Amino acid sequence: MRTVLLLMLLCDLWVKGFAHPMPNSALLLDIKSTEVVAELQLPLSELQLAFGKDLTSNSKRAVEVNKRELEAYILSHMHPLSVKGGAWKVAITGMQVQNAVQTATGPYQELTVQLVLAPPAGAGTRNFMLNYDVIVHQVVTHKAIVAIRQDWEQGQYGESTTEIGVIELDIPTNTIHPLVIHQQSGSVWTGFKSMINLGIAHIAEGTDHLLFLLVLLLPAPLLVSGRRWGGFGGSRYCMKRLLAIVTAFTLGHSLTLFAGAVGWLRPPSQPVEILIAVSILISAIHAIRPIFPGREIYIAAGFGLIHGLAFAGTLANLHLEPGRMALSILGFNMGIEIMQLFVIVLTVPWLIILSLTTKYTGIRIAGAIIAGIAAIAWIVERISGHANVIGTRFQNMVVYAKWLLPLLAVGTLILFLTEQHKKHPASIK
Repeated sequence: MRTVLLLMLLCDLWVKGFAHPMPNSALLLDIKSTEVVAELQLPLSELQLAFGKDLTSNSKRAVEVNKRELEAYILSHMHPLSVKGGAWKVAITGMQVQNAVQTATGPYQELTVQLVLAPPAGAGTRNFMLNYDVIVHQVVTHKAIVAIRQDWEQGQYGESTTEIGVIELDIPTNTIHPLVIHQQSGSVWTGFKSMINLGIAHIAEGTDHLLFLLVLLLPAPLLVSGRRWGGFGGSRYCMKRLLAIVTAFTLGHSLTLFAGAVGWLRPPSQPVEILIAVSILISAIHAIRPIFPGREIYIAAGFGLIHGLAFAGTLANLHLEPGRMALSILGFNMGIEIMQLFVIVLTVPWLIILSLTTKYTGIRIAGAIIAGIAAIAWIVERISGHANVIGTRFQNMVVYAKWLLPLLAVGTLILFLTEQHKKHPASIK
């Protein structure tokens, strides 16, 4: 009887396959120290064939009505076992209908299910056997792609997934074999290093954070003369001022990074992103004409609090255990500081030399105006929720950041030497 049913389903799916390829399921795993968090992505059109009830007509309502039965169905077809044979506990923690797309199939609807897989006492989470046949037990052409989404000890934190296997019907034997999951042992050091690299990448790839840092540096070498920026204040003055501003910004973002990452502060992302763009605009105005002279430390600390909330979202989304979260906060913050210091060390010497030229006022104002335009575009974009051409262009300019320093260095040397030659034509040959 089972063979006849399989053949009937195969014929039905074969006919449908000419019209449109069927999407696959996905099972994404987050390897934790004491449990495995999983996400199932089940195409509704395939799921209803195996489940036996209509789930595609008014899908959200259908899933809500059949929620308990769906949970029971999924749990009855998912049985992880430890290496020694001990059964794991499986609990469903969430279920939603979402829109999805696969390259071969185009758009479709899927049921996304969140689960927690807990091994028996004494068993690890890195090696186990996964007995799984949701949909596959009835729809013979269906496949379930199993991938690791997060493995902190291996330095994998959800930016991309690593496929580790496919669960499907073995046609010759009419068997669905369990998938053996064997994750190589990682280390705390590997996870910590990955967080440092994540912090570095967050600044290196974050156009708004980079622009904020650069616009803060523009007036750093200058004295305040009345309500205007004056001349070069000397290397000692410049470095002392920079150290104070950067320290204040660091303390500010470290505080909210910690508070946000551990869940004490969880403001909506949209207001935070808007305030980051506002901080760039205010800093750009300040770079043109000092609007808070002598109070840069407090302003930098305040802006740091805002930027720290944006940083925190990256770590909060990892949902790590307390010990790993503490190390991640430390490593991520170190990465941010390493990248900020790298930008400062490579940029400030050239700004100091530029500030000794007569053209620096124009360069500073031009740079501040460009930053201000970008900030306004991002403010509009983040309030409206719709991308605009200017904001998108500036956001994509981060790919050209590697050319900024060589251009700054060459342009500074040419300008400085040209002016020195005009002042002392006989001394430069």
